Amino acid sequence: MKILITGGAGYVGSVVTPHLLGLGHEVTVLDNFLFGQFSLAECCKFESFQVVRGDCRDEAVVRPLLAKADVVIPLAALVGAPMCKADPIAARTVNQEAVELLCRLASRDQWIIMPVTNSGYGIGEKGKFCTEETPLNPISLYGTTKVAAEQAVLARDHGLTFRLATVFGMSPRMRVDLLVNDFVHRAVVDRAVLIFEGHFKRNFIHIQDVARVFAFALENFAAMKGRPYNVGLEDANLSKLELCAAIRRHLPGFVYVEAPIGEDPDKRDYIVSNQRLLATGFTTEWSLDRGITELIKGYTILRNSKYGNV
Repeated sequence: MKILITGGAGYVGSVVTPHLLGLGHEVTVLDNFLFGQFSLAECCKFESFQVVRGDCRDEAVVRPLLAKADVVIPLAALVGAPMCKADPIAARTVNQEAVELLCRLASRDQWIIMPVTNSGYGIGEKGKFCTEETPLNPISLYGTTKVAAEQAVLARDHGLTFRLATVFGMSPRMRVDLLVNDFVHRAVVDRAVLIFEGHFKRNFIHIQDVARVFAFALENFAAMKGRPYNVGLEDANLSKLELCAAIRRHLPGFVYVEAPIGEDPDKRDYIVSNQRLLATGFTTEWSLDRGITELIKGYTILRNSKYGNV
């Protein structure tokens, strides 16, 4: 299939793009290369790969690229609450309005498969799993813009969204600020971390499984379209303290302490059910432990704080 990926050189896109190329799809990436990354270098060997440097908000750039595509995967976004808070105008125009532009320009038959975030659940009810039917309650500008973009995609005849859990794992455009990536980095480099509100829970998903779920959606779009799907590990609804304990099983010298006072500005706290996606036949391949092992090897190579997002 002919696939247009906006933001295809970011943390997720730099894994999704080569994965789809390897499956035989034709992929065009539109990206502004904000971080000066060279993460799609390996993709240049594919004759089926095209890359355009440009802005996903520019209709003059987007329209001719969209006209050639069967499928659009909008990955371009300012990701995370801190980045959105730093530039709220860009957050709304990129995360929401650029997606609404795609929905307006796309033909009725073109597919849009979009990742959003399960951050939209905000603060869940204690002990109760968030499903796709749970009312959304975003508590950050990031969550609000992604929820609005999801509504635009699902209003189409041929739209589908993935509410991604917190992603972890190695990528050619690495990010160390994501929770698992961050804690493993601290365990490897600092060998210690101070935790605020360690009982807050989150769900997690490995970046390779994110790439796999996009490929799965391409193969099963007719049966899956029109709905949101939580994408996470069923056995990884973990608190920060539980996550640290899992990391210490790999790095026994890792010390973690919960602060007796103070609070985390990130108030997300929820557990998530991924049963709707699992019922389609999709299965994850990357466990939390496998991902931690991968990250430990990766951080033996990467020792530079530039791999953040803000």
